[in-house]
Amino acid sequence: MIHQFERQQQLNCDLETAWKFFSSANNLSEITPKDMNFVVRTKLSDDEIYEGMLIDYYVSPLFGIKLNWQTEITQVKNQSSFTDFQRKGPFKLWNHFHEFIPNDSGVLMKDTISYELPFGFLGEIAHSIMIKQKLEHIFDYRFKILEETFNKN
Repeated sequence: MIHQFERQQQLNCDLETAWKFFSSANNLSEITPKDMNFVVRTKLSDDEIYEGMLIDYYVSPLFGIKLNWQTEITQVKNQSSFTDFQRKGPFKLWNHFHEFIPNDSGVLMKDTISYELPFGFLGEIAHSIMIKQKLEHIFDYRFKILEETFNKN
């Protein structure tokens, strides 16, 4: 079963600043909970995102088990949106659409993730018991860090 997860957050910065931060894979570990042991393995000398870009990570989403994860940037609309799609990793499907909408207060950032777990019925049980809550934990942490980074008074 394909699930959808959505979050949005107002950032008090200009579009260029938001785009530069989120389109850099090097910033992902900053906004990922430390208990995930998230490490970007791909050496990125030029941080500019582009369609076809492959990014490799290590991540330990559950029980400290280290997994390889590879995403491909499948769509980029400069300073507007981009999509990362899992090529290899723990999900049967992972498609993460990032959208940036300028407004009077700065930028509204929206995340829309379509995902599916492996293992059919067993995957759905895992989703209801822990995976959905883990995603909420990750994005709650991200929200907190982004508030501290972009919305300081």
